Amino acid sequence: MSRLPGSGANPLRDPADRRLPRIAGPSGLVIFGVTGDLSRKKLMPAVYDLANRGLLPPGFSLVGFARREWANEDFAAEVHDAVKEHARTPFREEVWQQLIQGMRFVQGTFDDDDAFERLRGTIEELDKAQGTGGNFAFYLSVPPRSFPVVIQQLKKHGLTDQSSGSWRRAVIEKPFGHDLKSAEELNKVVHEVFEPDQVFRIDHYLGKETVQNILALRFANTMFEPVWNRSFVDHVQITMAEDIGVGGRAGYYDGIGAARDVIQNHLLQLMALTAMEEPASFDADALAAEKTKVLGAVRLPKDLGRSTVRGQYAAGWQGGEKVTGYLEEDGIDPKSKTDTFAAVKLGIDNRRWAGVPFYLRTGKRLGRRVTEIAVVFQRAPHSPFDHTATEELGSNAVVIRVQPDEGITVRFGSKVPGTSMEIRDVSMDFAYGESFTESSPEAYERLILDVLLGDANLFPRTEEVELSWKILDPIEQYWDRHGRPAQYKSGTWGPVEADEMLARDGRSWRRP
Repeated sequence: MSRLPGSGANPLRDPADRRLPRIAGPSGLVIFGVTGDLSRKKLMPAVYDLANRGLLPPGFSLVGFARREWANEDFAAEVHDAVKEHARTPFREEVWQQLIQGMRFVQGTFDDDDAFERLRGTIEELDKAQGTGGNFAFYLSVPPRSFPVVIQQLKKHGLTDQSSGSWRRAVIEKPFGHDLKSAEELNKVVHEVFEPDQVFRIDHYLGKETVQNILALRFANTMFEPVWNRSFVDHVQITMAEDIGVGGRAGYYDGIGAARDVIQNHLLQLMALTAMEEPASFDADALAAEKTKVLGAVRLPKDLGRSTVRGQYAAGWQGGEKVTGYLEEDGIDPKSKTDTFAAVKLGIDNRRWAGVPFYLRTGKRLGRRVTEIAVVFQRAPHSPFDHTATEELGSNAVVIRVQPDEGITVRFGSKVPGTSMEIRDVSMDFAYGESFTESSPEAYERLILDVLLGDANLFPRTEEVELSWKILDPIEQYWDRHGRPAQYKSGTWGPVEADEMLARDGRSWRRP
């Protein structure tokens, strides 16, 4: 059997050397819901990109499970089209021909016992033909309501059984419940079948290079960590803004909203990475322990009415185009109270961060698409400069740009050239695209590879998920009792109430 480029075992390779590429061992991936958008746009292209980079074993297998009446050839054609349209790396025929050898499709519904028996037979056949060694990950790219039935079917038909030396893993897409109670029920169902170290909860933001670079910025450099605390930091802003509306996701989004969709997982995870103490190591247990400490120390403000804001986008202009409001979108109840914008002020009750507010916001139809973490520092306690010299000087800040212009900006004051003493803000900018010749892999490439390797560093644990819901649930319950979301025009940066929330603290939102 021919080998994919770079897939050969290197006897001189030190497995502890993080500079060398990590290559998955014999394994396969089963995708439930393989005909959905996530699979077509992200998962199947990511598998190809991993193969193209030589990071998958030569006998890697990909199995699709869905209701479509497809033969194996039809499934291969679907993967081919998805790869051609969405893959990050160039299409290479020799890589494709290697990959196609391990592709199979199983037709059926989630409650179809015969289909799961066929799936078991397919996996056994691939073990013999492709040498997968009994190692399979089951990716549940399905609505949360389908999680229990799929997981129980896997158990019922022996698909979760691990023989000696092999492994089985479950990959679960968000949302992990819609509140604490549902998250606890989901976790109970999952852990009745899979051990905790077999479960990988996908938060694709944690797979982004710039999110992982938070750890490098803080713990590989001595210039930042000494001032990364309440003695020097004034506040932290974490923003995830989208310039699109709900589009075709109306059925999923209505009733969920921005806070449940983004704050509970993405933004609280970013906050935990920004605020956590240095871990003893970067293995999964050590990272999870420090993130859990941060989430457990989060304190809500006493007055949620003054420290949280929810909004709904109204009609307006976006990119020179007239767009409709949320309540006029197809499939949305005209009386819906679902939030498309959410902003919250949180505190972390520990020695490092006591008294430092963390402002989290997310929204649709905002000014532009951007995700960033801004650590804003206190002003100098004493300034020898005249007020007129520094009137155009803002606060120092370190801004981590997660997307789309991945990088880091450091903002500080500098003298304006000339004979007078005038100080203005300037920026030092690091951009991934300018500093490295290799483009960053897509988040799903990194996460799928980590699943196959059994590396759980970038996957939230049960405790993190439940602590996040404990933070958000009281806010959602308060909103349910108090009126409707504030309206904001599409193309703006959210409702005026969000600006007022920071203004009461003598601060203002950044305009990325």
